[in-house]
Amino acid sequence: MLPKAQELIDAAIAIRKNAYAPYSKFLVGAAVLTEDGTIVAGTNVENASYGLAICAERIAAGAAVAAGHRKITAVAVATTGGASPCGACRQFLAEFGDSMDVLLVDVDNPQHLQTNSLDKLLPAQFHLKVE
Repeated sequence: MLPKAQELIDAAIAIRKNAYAPYSKFLVGAAVLTEDGTIVAGTNVENASYGLAICAERIAAGAAVAAGHRKITAVAVATTGGASPCGACRQFLAEFGDSMDVLLVDVDNPQHLQTNSLDKLLPAQFHLKVE
């Protein structure tokens, strides 16, 4: 298991309780592990205008970037059922680590952990070459 995996999982599970999901009732907690070992967590935040909802993975990654981090090596996502990140979150995360480890945690059965890598979940990622 990757270094700090249990801390990452625990952070995703713990933050999930702060999710704002009055419409879907689908609570999501996510935690990212940065290149220097920092763990940053976030939750999903819904909005009455459904398209304005923000996923937990993007909030966690955005908070890491806001704190000065630019490389993410792993993400843990905690949901009922162990759901995988949506396509938009996969592409968003790829900006900060295209082959990061992805840990999917079912909060009702946290010992049953699914692991994958982002490049397997999102083949043919989009990358913009800036010169």
